[in-house]
Formats: sequence, C-alpha cells, structure tokens
Amino acid sequence: MAKKSKDYFGLGYIVSLILAIIPFTAWVCGFVTRFMEGKIVAGLIRLIFGFTIVWILDLIFMIINRQIFRLLNI
Repeated sequence: MAKKSKDYFGLGYIVSLILAIIPFTAWVCGFVTRFMEGKIVAGLIRLIFGFTIVWILDLIFMIINRQIFRLLNI
C-alpha cells in the first residue's frame, strides 16, 4: 500500500497537486491544514501571503518533493 501523504487533509499526491495548482484552493487548504496541525504562525503566514510566494513554493515543492512547502516544522 502506498504511503499516505499529510498534505491537504491526507489526500493523495495527484489530488493534492491539482489543489495546489488552483490558487484559491491552495490558499484555503494551506492555512486550514496548518491550523489543524496546530501551527498557528505557519497558518497565519499562509493566510496573509498565500497568493504570492507561498503559492509558488507550494507548486515547486509539490512537483519536486511530492509534498507542500513546510515553512515551520515545529
């Protein structure tokens, strides 16, 4: 069985990649998942800067590393 990703509510890679491509869904899913993980600072950063550099980083990391950009791994 394939390893389950933590990105975007535990969804698979293809679904997470599609959600990361669409700016609005990447923004919403990004800050909601960070708040659910208890990472308040990372959630606020995604809430404020989600449509800019964070969205581009999410796309790059999703394609290369198969997971979204993790700013704070605390």
